[in-house]
Amino acid sequence: MSNPYRELFAAPGAKAFALAGLLARLALPMTGIGIITMLALLRGSYALAGAVSATFVLAYALLSPQISRRVDRRGQGRVLPAAAAISALGLLLLCASAWSQAPDWTLFAAALLAGAMPSMSAMVRARWTAIYRGQPRLQTAYALETVLDEVTFIAGPPLSVGLCVALAPAAGPLAAALLLLLGVAALVLQRATEPPLETPAAGRAGASVLRLADVRLLALLMVAMGVIVGTVDIVSVAFAAQAGQPAAASWVLSAYAAGSALAGLLFGAASLPTPLHRLLLLGGLATAATTLPLLWVSSIPALAGAVLLAGLFFAPTMIVAMSLVERLLPAQQLTEGITWLLAGLNVGIALGAAASGRLVDGAGAASGFRVALCAGAGVLLLALWAHGRLRRQGLALATA
Repeated sequence: MSNPYRELFAAPGAKAFALAGLLARLALPMTGIGIITMLALLRGSYALAGAVSATFVLAYALLSPQISRRVDRRGQGRVLPAAAAISALGLLLLCASAWSQAPDWTLFAAALLAGAMPSMSAMVRARWTAIYRGQPRLQTAYALETVLDEVTFIAGPPLSVGLCVALAPAAGPLAAALLLLLGVAALVLQRATEPPLETPAAGRAGASVLRLADVRLLALLMVAMGVIVGTVDIVSVAFAAQAGQPAAASWVLSAYAAGSALAGLLFGAASLPTPLHRLLLLGGLATAATTLPLLWVSSIPALAGAVLLAGLFFAPTMIVAMSLVERLLPAQQLTEGITWLLAGLNVGIALGAAASGRLVDGAGAASGFRVALCAGAGVLLLALWAHGRLRRQGLALATA
């Protein structure tokens, strides 16, 4: 029996750019938690640490699509080194400001600069698309990338925190900067697999892909999905602490990530004849339905089982959304489109963590899952809306 993931790497250079992208994308999940840990250790204020980290996340969400837009117009090799250098400089300034007890405003300014970090997940997906556009293997490639995103968000935060605690408070953010620079350098040196530049269609040059209603819908859907992720993160930690088993939070969150990664791998290996717009609707329905059991958990094992179930539909829905963007956009705007979806996911995670955190503080851990229920309803409504639009436009394209 053939292995679709092994076949994926038959393309020349595929292993090299996938490894370079994996190295570089570790920087993102390491940076947010690294900033929080560093400032908590050096400044003793979680409020300040959280605010500076949120500044970085929001700056990244706003700037990364603009960087990807320039990549679409000028190429990865010309844009990525400068963007990575600016982001790494921001992280260096942030560490220096924290260490030297500089005024608080310098921390926020440096975090804004660090937010110029490019979306490395989008860059690697763009390379896969250049190789397999219009082929069934592209779905497998998107599935692999979604799973690798999960892996980095599992491995990155504990690595960053461990470095901050074991070596020096600034070690986590500094390691993130180093990984970003090394990964970007390794990627841009691989010119043979860099997506070729294409001339924009008349009247489309300089126009953002967010002007397209379908892309906006998919980006909003990713925001709603991100709210669920952010809620699961915060409430799982609070629930475990409330139950007197704070260490169990890591097992709960691992169950969520494992469910998503396993489902993503299986979905990527499948060859389904179902049109993409229908798969999006089914994914939205399943995502909404699996937020309901979260309201009724009463123990750590029940919580782990509920989040495992919820995670099963995250990766497949995300893969379908990415596949739709690939069908909706011309090649010269694909990187920006993918980045807007990933940015929406990160914004949603931040919003979900903030909203559920307020509920947890006021009414206990379990109450925070109401945010996930509302977000699940939002996912379903947006999937219904997108399904209707895409069906009317005739974008009933199968994944196979």
